[in-house]
Amino acid sequence: MSTTTNTNSLMDKASHAKILFLDVDGVLTSGEIFYSEHGETIKRFNTLDGQGLRYLIEAGVSPVIITGRTSLALFKRLTDLGIEQIHMGVHDKKQVAQKVLDELGFDWTQSVAVGDDWPDLPILLKSAISVAPQNAHLEIKTRVDFLTHNKGGEGCVREVCDLILKASGKYQTILEQYTK
Repeated sequence: MSTTTNTNSLMDKASHAKILFLDVDGVLTSGEIFYSEHGETIKRFNTLDGQGLRYLIEAGVSPVIITGRTSLALFKRLTDLGIEQIHMGVHDKKQVAQKVLDELGFDWTQSVAVGDDWPDLPILLKSAISVAPQNAHLEIKTRVDFLTHNKGGEGCVREVCDLILKASGKYQTILEQYTK
């Protein structure tokens, strides 16, 4: 884990996390967009990220997807993971994030946000913890609290999930389900 914020402070803030705001392209995917010959968007997802999101849901943390693009493949993947808060085709990510916080009864101090490019800045700058994948735009990397070792689409979300689970004290309990 690469951090730009004191590790103790980061863990303290992460222990209060109830919401994880996620961009998609460049975070849950590599940022590359593939089109089939029929014009369908094809996306590649990392199973480590998916499993981490399932563990977060199990631990009571809500993943919230806020993305500027719309994709049936994305919707299928996210619903398969049990993610309920999926917001696609969004132009004002901060406004949507605030609406979700209000609906769920949370505030920005209980949020972690992961983004890789300028449209993500409004949420990154408001959240208690801001995170960027290794391949994020330079302007994002210089403004976040936490820079993952992994690139978008290559396990960066799992790093963030593990951070939140460790800070909440639930990481070991979930791991022990597999080591008994």
